Amino acid sequence: MYIGRFVVVGPKVGAYRVSSRSFPNRKVTRRDDDTLTVVPTAEAAATDNPYVSYNCARSAGEGAVIGNGSHVDPIAEKYDRGYPARDALVEALHAMDYEKDDYDTPRVAGVIEQDAGYIGIVRRDALLVREVDEPHLVATYEENEPRAFEFEPRTAVAAARTAYGLDYEHAVCAAGAHVGDGGSSFAVENGSEE
Repeated sequence: MYIGRFVVVGPKVGAYRVSSRSFPNRKVTRRDDDTLTVVPTAEAAATDNPYVSYNCARSAGEGAVIGNGSHVDPIAEKYDRGYPARDALVEALHAMDYEKDDYDTPRVAGVIEQDAGYIGIVRRDALLVREVDEPHLVATYEENEPRAFEFEPRTAVAAARTAYGLDYEHAVCAAGAHVGDGGSSFAVENGSEE
């Protein structure tokens, strides 16, 4: 089944995966210790599509923010300034709305904290944000309402690898995040690209 880009969010751990039929030549790169970015690979055709390259994971506040587009930055900035995770998600998703592409692609995002997770989606017809105490998944297609999801990784590396390997079609790349006493850590899984 093709569900597009998705996030899995729970307390302590989360992941984001790019699944794409239209723009498969992408990878996740580490910009610095606190930011992961989705970028085209060297083989990618040139495009002016604003939804192809973006920060997909950032350290912020007491946790980490993950998501499928440019909304990750304002969520992280609000959370860093002290907004509660739920409010940061609601405000940024509401302000940026769904993507204005040919598919009205939803924006999905999450905030990972040590003791809780927050997951959200803004679609053409709804804005949903939930606090979760166990892993939940939400995707741009088919699985476009947050639901409990079995996801057992305990590290950023394991989260990225597990998300990349999930049995959904057209895996491109993935990012994993872990929040612990030492702050946030991130990992990258680019399949054979690495």
